Amino acid sequence: MLADKLTPFINRYNELSELLSAPDITSDIKKMTELSKEQSALTTLVTKAKEYHSTIEQIEEAKELLGDSEMGEMAKEELKELEPLLDQLEEEIKLLMLPKDPNDDRNTILELRAGAGGDEAAIFVGDLFGAYTRYAELRGWKVEVMNSNPSEAGGFKEVIALIKGEGVYSRLKYEGGTHRVQRVPATESQGRVHTSAITVAVMPEVDDVEIEINDNELKIDVMRSSGCGGQSVNTTDSAVRITHLPTGIVVTNQDQKSQHKNKEKAMKVLKARLYEMQMQEKEAQSAAERAAQVGTGDRSGRIRTYNYPQNRISDHRITLTLYRLNEIMGGGLFDEIIEPLIADHQAKIVEAAGL
Repeated sequence: MLADKLTPFINRYNELSELLSAPDITSDIKKMTELSKEQSALTTLVTKAKEYHSTIEQIEEAKELLGDSEMGEMAKEELKELEPLLDQLEEEIKLLMLPKDPNDDRNTILELRAGAGGDEAAIFVGDLFGAYTRYAELRGWKVEVMNSNPSEAGGFKEVIALIKGEGVYSRLKYEGGTHRVQRVPATESQGRVHTSAITVAVMPEVDDVEIEINDNELKIDVMRSSGCGGQSVNTTDSAVRITHLPTGIVVTNQDQKSQHKNKEKAMKVLKARLYEMQMQEKEAQSAAERAAQVGTGDRSGRIRTYNYPQNRISDHRITLTLYRLNEIMGGGLFDEIIEPLIADHQAKIVEAAGL
């Protein structure tokens, strides 16, 4: 019964209240902050739990009055309101009881790369990055381009950006994978639809203390920036390429005129990739169990198709199809896709947890 499963959360909340008033805790700022944070995370759930228990009691009291000649009709009306409220509270509580992804509140490093399709893939990298930028604006997030490699035909062979704001990773983490585009390129004289693909990687930004890198594990090369010409090319040796020798990960940054700033941004991307690698290793350890519960979540698989002739956008993970491609891309309306993905993910976890 759900009411029984709520007991440990309520007990822990009450225990935290006692601990936070204890003299040895109030004098320890670090411990007090840690406990306060834990209690704060439980507050909404405990509030809903109390409302849930109160609603159950009110329903039981109303049912006892159903046979009463004077109060029966009033009790019946109360039940019409209380029973749907109880169902609603149950669903809200189930979601609040789910373990929270510790990365959800982090800023995010977003990497888009052109794949199969040549120039058309690079152009779509630019299109999708522009749509993500509009989405970020809608949600009040800030976008900082960390590195880019423009394509001569337009768009980018690669673009890396840091996106800052509330709950960035919690939403953008569903964007990782292969994105396929179907449309008639501007250079196609026969009007034929071409298919191309790009990859999107989504990584939480990490603090310096979380990922330790020894200087002797790095090979740092300084070189002249490359670009499409004009102002996009730096004439000094400011571009930086960092190779992490133990893993072979290579990060290049050339967008800044300062060698120091390019190195700083390249290190930030390197740490995010190493953190992502650690996350994937942890996931792999419990892959069989996780696959049975919530699916594999394979980030390398094709996740979405953008079909321009049909104005159709399809997400293959939840068989979602919307004939609003132009509106979604033009307005950055990705919540129309991300919200169903979140709901599907939560439903699978609730089912796996037996709630």
